Amino acid sequence: MPYYFNGYIKCYMEKTYVSKWLNLSVLNSIKMKRNLIYVAIGSILVIGALYFFFGSGSTGVENNILATVEQGEFRIEITTSGELEALRSVQVFGPAEARRFRIGSFTIDKMVDEGTVVQKGDFICSIDKTELFGRLEDRKLDLEQTKAQYEQIQLDTSLNLRIERDNILNQKYIVQEQELILEQSQFEPPAIIKQNEYNVEKAIRELDQAQERYRIKTLQEKARMTEIAAKLREDELEVSQMVEVLDKFVVTAPQDGMVIYVDYRGSKVKEGSQITSWNPVVATLPDLTTMQSITYINEVDIRRVKSSQQVELGMDAFPDKKYTGEVKKVANIGQQRPNSDAKVFEVIIEINESDPLLRPSMTSSNTIIADKLDDVLYVPLEAVNVANDSINYVYLRNGTKQEVLLGMTNANDVVIEKGLNQGEYVYLNTPDWGENISINLLEELNGKRNLDKTKEEEPLASVMKSH
Repeated sequence: MPYYFNGYIKCYMEKTYVSKWLNLSVLNSIKMKRNLIYVAIGSILVIGALYFFFGSGSTGVENNILATVEQGEFRIEITTSGELEALRSVQVFGPAEARRFRIGSFTIDKMVDEGTVVQKGDFICSIDKTELFGRLEDRKLDLEQTKAQYEQIQLDTSLNLRIERDNILNQKYIVQEQELILEQSQFEPPAIIKQNEYNVEKAIRELDQAQERYRIKTLQEKARMTEIAAKLREDELEVSQMVEVLDKFVVTAPQDGMVIYVDYRGSKVKEGSQITSWNPVVATLPDLTTMQSITYINEVDIRRVKSSQQVELGMDAFPDKKYTGEVKKVANIGQQRPNSDAKVFEVIIEINESDPLLRPSMTSSNTIIADKLDDVLYVPLEAVNVANDSINYVYLRNGTKQEVLLGMTNANDVVIEKGLNQGEYVYLNTPDWGENISINLLEELNGKRNLDKTKEEEPLASVMKSH
């Protein structure tokens, strides 16, 4: 190929590369300008929004915070935490019958872990049998002695009554003999006959006495046999009952459920614990289909809590799950919880839903809806200020101080009955221009205010916190 042709190709390739590079540079420049335009437009919008929401019509102070007067549902809520427990549960008892054998307490040898799910008849715990075993051996020895006494008395009775029967039989022979002698002495002298008659009467009398002795002896021996037979039955019954109670020292589940330990004298009954025969509860099997939350309300808020109020519940273990409930019982008498000086009142909340995930002793967050108002105006508590202990007012964005008539309050907001309209903006702080401006008073409150001007103005939120 000629030299000039190679040079032409090289020159063409260099021009093509330069052309592509220039085109890419132009495109990048256009994209950069477009991005700068977008950034500029976004900045203008943000600045405009900030000015719209936080700008003051009179001062333009950047640190001022505004809030809108809202209209809608207003709820008074009491929030507290509680602990779940089953509404219904079955108590699992140890051998309560052991107290019949003068056993006051016994020790739990083995026990399943708390929270174990069991079926009816499954093992729950075993109780130390040592003391009852000792008493059973003693009673068995007593039973053997009683059996021996029974047999001995039975033999004695048979022997004694046989002797008495033989005595009666012999006495009958004597009577017959004396009667025969009397009959043969008919031709004897009268004295002989008289003596024989006396002998017959004596024999008959002795026969009657022997028969009476036999009757009395029979009653005596029957009484002895009855007594020893009763003692034998008593010993046999006690031994059989002890054997039956020994079987109850292995405690099984009376129904399906989850094993929950019970509290006894401030601690849970578990393996190694002692229980009394007068209160032999070793565990409970709760019915997990219906749960309740046990919570405690302080004495300030308890006046707002009443039965049948609705409750919204959450579980610390399942933050995404929500439940509903109802206040079922409010205690009339307060109590002092451990490590606390404040008096609290127990409140029982029944959960409407049934969830297999719910377990006893889980922590619940309870929001009790003490009251609810529909379609009312309300603002944050921080927006309301108090003057002279009777004039409640707010700072408006239009540069005025407006008196307001307050309604009910909750933890965050307060109802405005008069003085504001929906959509107006109020300050949550005291603006610089608000010190020397008079308050626009409501005519409806004339004559109902405290005009003592020695009181300093302060926000309503701080007043409520102090109370």
